[in-house]
Amino acid sequence: MASARLSRAARMILVGAPGVGKGTQTERLMKKFPELSSISSGDLLRKNVRERTPLGIQAEHKMKSGALVPDTMILRLIVNELTTRGWIRDSTLRPYAVYASSVEVEETTVDSVHIPSGLRTARYTFSERPSASFILDGFPRTAVQAMQLESIVPINLVVNLNTPSDIIIDRICNRWVHEPSGRVYNTTFNAPKVDGKDDVTGEPLSRRADDDPEVWKARLKSFKENNEPLLEHYDKMGVLWTVNGNSSDDISPQLFEEFGRRFCAED
Repeated sequence: MASARLSRAARMILVGAPGVGKGTQTERLMKKFPELSSISSGDLLRKNVRERTPLGIQAEHKMKSGALVPDTMILRLIVNELTTRGWIRDSTLRPYAVYASSVEVEETTVDSVHIPSGLRTARYTFSERPSASFILDGFPRTAVQAMQLESIVPINLVVNLNTPSDIIIDRICNRWVHEPSGRVYNTTFNAPKVDGKDDVTGEPLSRRADDDPEVWKARLKSFKENNEPLLEHYDKMGVLWTVNGNSSDDISPQLFEEFGRRFCAED
């Protein structure tokens, strides 16, 4: 797979039902377009908890008390990461001559953590350099979160990965895993060489406890209901693009072509 160079920064998210292959498409995009990075809100959260940062300690306290980690904390993690990488800057603290665009936000304080909200005074600027390209994973999940993120850095491509629910359920129900290694097989398109055995170790494969058709029907129904407002929000902003396919191999070529059309320089 030949790599391709970008002509401007891509700031994107992939939206799709559980089991649709967001992780696979992320990996393939980064291989095809090496300037892309993946930023996972979950990974950032775990990293900050592990490293005992002030924000990580606060987040861990929330989780241990049974509370959800607030959006404000997730946003702060994202701000910190993008700032550390030099992809956004706080315009109230440093010069930003090399940054092409700016958004207006106000700083408020929640749980002693400064977070951006509102649209009042110029605050963050963001880079349009190709090297500042990323796929954001795990956030936003709602239209409200999308608007909060917009006050920091604007997403310029939202890909809706659309695979029929019955195809996803069939795929999941034929999935077998080798738990020690995490290797995944599927009896319909990626079957093990020996039925029920891992190709590498020969150890038995097992099914995940939640790989049950009824469980997945409920998950997919919930996903559709909860994600419609998010997709509508990005559609109104003009950055939503839907790709249809029954498998990752169906979707990838279409995704590469559209991504390249938007972000790669013409020869």
